[in-house]
Amino acid sequence: MKGKVVTFGELMLRLAPEGYYRFIQADKFGATFGGGEANVAVSLANYGFDAAFVSKLPAHEIGQAAVNSLRKYGVDVSRIARGGDRVGIYYLEKGASQRPSKVIYDRAGSSIYTASSEDFDWKEIFAGADWFHFTGITPALNDNVAAICLEACKAAKEAGVKVSCDLNYRNKLWSKEKAGKVMAELCQYVDVCIANEEDAADVFGIHAADTDVTAGEVNHEGYKDVAKQLADRFGFEKVAITLRESLSANDNNWSAMLYDGNDYYFSKKYKMHIVDRVGGGDSFGGGLIAAQLSGYDAQRSIEFAVAASCLKHSIEGDYNMVTMEEVEKLAGGDGSGRVQR
Repeated sequence: MKGKVVTFGELMLRLAPEGYYRFIQADKFGATFGGGEANVAVSLANYGFDAAFVSKLPAHEIGQAAVNSLRKYGVDVSRIARGGDRVGIYYLEKGASQRPSKVIYDRAGSSIYTASSEDFDWKEIFAGADWFHFTGITPALNDNVAAICLEACKAAKEAGVKVSCDLNYRNKLWSKEKAGKVMAELCQYVDVCIANEEDAADVFGIHAADTDVTAGEVNHEGYKDVAKQLADRFGFEKVAITLRESLSANDNNWSAMLYDGNDYYFSKKYKMHIVDRVGGGDSFGGGLIAAQLSGYDAQRSIEFAVAASCLKHSIEGDYNMVTMEEVEKLAGGDGSGRVQR
């Protein structure tokens, strides 16, 4: 069974030095596009779902290049409003060994900052839709975009559309206090909440006991408690938490947990050697949505989502360029990486 998914957020231009060069070393930057909700839409389109991305982008050539970056993978871009003067930019310096990756934003005043309610006819956008996804990055942009997010959530619920949200706290965009207030209102409309090992603490002050992410220590019992507290507070149907154990910038252990209101399901753990970790969480969200819309049970859903995200860490750029078949193969236990002939 396939379904229609709508995502809403900002699509940015990504500028990154070659390889592992630092910003101050670089004399040229590679240009690609990416953004939380757009990344999810690309994943779903690659899995064969009807995926639509909603945003606002300039009508000039750079804006069109951004639109084209989604269109080439089959994402429906017909609901992207056009207007404003600039595409938001983020600069990425890839970390290595014990040196972390670094992101610098240059997105203030981008087209989506100027968006208004009149740019989006949510009733029409959600016609025939099965699922709506957004992240905590989008309402963090400014109060106006947060209000549009709220309108979208209300319209989705009125249309009987499932709503998922990745909390995705970004301290460069807003304070923990502001995030907690805004996201608490939005989460009233959310059915499936996705978080990582720090989001619940940063946004809602819910901490996992006996866990130190900087030391690579993850306690399963602590995350069971976090998921239950989130579900009890907001009435989520499901809570998914990614569990990243950071051994270095290049090597992580990667797994996740899904709570369905009754039971807790943990995935197998992958030891990853990372090519590009940006978009890793988004690929998890895309995988989870695909699994749920495909009717997978809880254990199979979390295994699929983690396998999808594991594969993304091996791919350059924000978008996850994998198929359902490739994800199923890894989720089924074939992680050998042997050449396919």
